[in-house]
Amino acid sequence: MINGKVSHWWQQVGVPAARPELPGALAADVAIVGAGFTGLWTAYYLKRERPELRVVIIEQRHAGYGASGRNGGWLTNAITGGREQYVAAHGRDAAERFQLAMNATVDEVIRVAAAEGIDADIQKGGEFNVAYTPAQEVRIRAFAESEQTWRSTDLQLLEAAEATAKINVANTRAAVWHPHSARIQPAKLVKGLAEAVERLGVEIYENTRAVEIAPGSVRTTHGVVTADVVVRATEGFTAGLKGLKRLWLPMNSSLIATEPLDAAVWEELRWDQGEVLGDFAHVYMYAQRTADDRIAIGGRGVPYKWGSGVDLDGETPAETAKTLAAIMHRFFPATAGAEIEHLWSGVLGVPRDWAATVGLDRATGLAWAGGYVGTGVTTTNLAGRTLTDLILGNETQLTELPWVGHRVRKWEPEPLRWIATKGLYAAYGVADAAEDRGRRTTSPIATIADVVTGRG
Repeated sequence: MINGKVSHWWQQVGVPAARPELPGALAADVAIVGAGFTGLWTAYYLKRERPELRVVIIEQRHAGYGASGRNGGWLTNAITGGREQYVAAHGRDAAERFQLAMNATVDEVIRVAAAEGIDADIQKGGEFNVAYTPAQEVRIRAFAESEQTWRSTDLQLLEAAEATAKINVANTRAAVWHPHSARIQPAKLVKGLAEAVERLGVEIYENTRAVEIAPGSVRTTHGVVTADVVVRATEGFTAGLKGLKRLWLPMNSSLIATEPLDAAVWEELRWDQGEVLGDFAHVYMYAQRTADDRIAIGGRGVPYKWGSGVDLDGETPAETAKTLAAIMHRFFPATAGAEIEHLWSGVLGVPRDWAATVGLDRATGLAWAGGYVGTGVTTTNLAGRTLTDLILGNETQLTELPWVGHRVRKWEPEPLRWIATKGLYAAYGVADAAEDRGRRTTSPIATIADVVTGRG
């Protein structure tokens, strides 16, 4: 089993040859910190609309090194933290428009990939979530009832027989499915996108770490970049910037990838339409069937490191592979003999209220996007288009969406962050264990944990 090495996705395509480091001080129109999906999409749309702009991206390792090249490959329409959070302040219609924008963004990513000749193993099969305990069934039915009150969700509730005919998950009690999702190979997408922005004239400087972002400048290990607009697109690595240690919590998520599975296994699983797969546990899982017939399955490993620490190359405790493999075997007993070929982790950004944000402070020229909490594969594209409109001064439907300009208080200092995160995820684990033993309603331990974390 390969442990770390960034991700299975990057091992599959090959880690790219290093681009040049920042050669020293330079001036740009727009400086972007972070060559993940957020930074690359922003650069892409800026240069498509205003080719004359000098757009520079600073990246501490290589394009797609962070969550953009390590995630589970879910191109789906989920709004970080849920659309309901926007109803009180912005109204139901605004929340509905946000959902419609996310639905359309799934198709926009697919469109651009085709237009730029990026083969990212995209298959649009929708998102499938399953309940396999009595308590999960209660939650999934309540979720379906709520979702079906919105015009734009297109969600279907599937009873056990219909659900297992679609994907044969053991002990399925009910499932939900919607069409606004696709499976992707994320490293292929981010690699192709980086090459596309370079063709447009964007300069990407790698192995150059940003130390501090300030109005009009980015101080790096290789010199200062000055710019009219500076975009912070650092997601889970934001805590490494001066003064931003408590802004977003760097949360770790881990994945495994199996060996390619035999046709007989896939015939039993009936998982063949490109659906991404999740569940209704509190410590949830996420999975896809890859284009080369593996299962890539992820979930929480060691969720938080002391002092907002992050790993470098995705190396992960081996015990996490056993935990994720056990989840896979519970879902799919036919995989019991499958070898686990790769284990890795990535870091995502978690705001205190679990709500993503995008914005531009016109007085300082500082722009930002992030806090996706795992929904970033799609949301980054919407962020990039929104930032483009904000930077260029375009008033559009995107700049009026309710997440624009959202601000939230910082996380608590250590040791409170570490104690709380460790304790809360332990609580979620206890709640899931009780439900696995047959508890028929959601554990109050999980309900309390949701309130404390800001998810409730």
